Amino acid sequence: MPDPDPAGADRDTTVFGERLPLARRYAEHLATSGVERGLVGPREADRVWERHVLNCAVVAVLVPDGARIVDVGSGAGLPGIPLALALPDAHIVLVEPLARRVEWLREVIADLGVAVEVERGRAEEDVVRRRWEGADVVTSRAVAPLARLAGWCLPLLRPGGSMLAIKGAGAADEVERDTAAVRRLGGGVPRIERCGSGIIDPPSTVVVVERVAGAPARAARRRGRA
Repeated sequence: MPDPDPAGADRDTTVFGERLPLARRYAEHLATSGVERGLVGPREADRVWERHVLNCAVVAVLVPDGARIVDVGSGAGLPGIPLALALPDAHIVLVEPLARRVEWLREVIADLGVAVEVERGRAEEDVVRRRWEGADVVTSRAVAPLARLAGWCLPLLRPGGSMLAIKGAGAADEVERDTAAVRRLGGGVPRIERCGSGIIDPPSTVVVVERVAGAPARAARRRGRA
């Protein structure tokens, strides 16, 4: 991976503070062993910094201080690890079902020396829900359509907690299509936030869904499986 643009040093420090060297080390993992072991596509190696690391880290502005975060379908640790580096007081668990990805995540976390947990499993599994429900925030990136994602993520949230789904250009279409389903699953009206203006171009697109107090978590879980 090429060195980050020196002109962006102030920008990068604003995002990561004293943990900027760790963020750059994580980017190196993505661009090397992450590519070699199939977690990141080979064409992504030269652009992991802005396209992946910064793209996820800027979402930190939507996370409350000291939040308990569950990162669903974490894959290569996105967005969970960049958020952990940008938010040192957060408590983060990465939920990932594939053993080879879990192994890589644990190796990278040990090398970085950050307090992030890794859970092998799926968000819709009862054992995962029992261990990690009551989260303040549940994150995801390019995991599933919004309605299905809500069925997996909302049961993990405390009432009033937020699902933050990093999406692409089709986010508005997903919101229009799936709002009714999300409401039935116990979520509020989805809204779109743009994070990182002036830091990355284009900014990250995040669909935010709050879990409504008293939402039917069991029903949400069943619908998510369906």
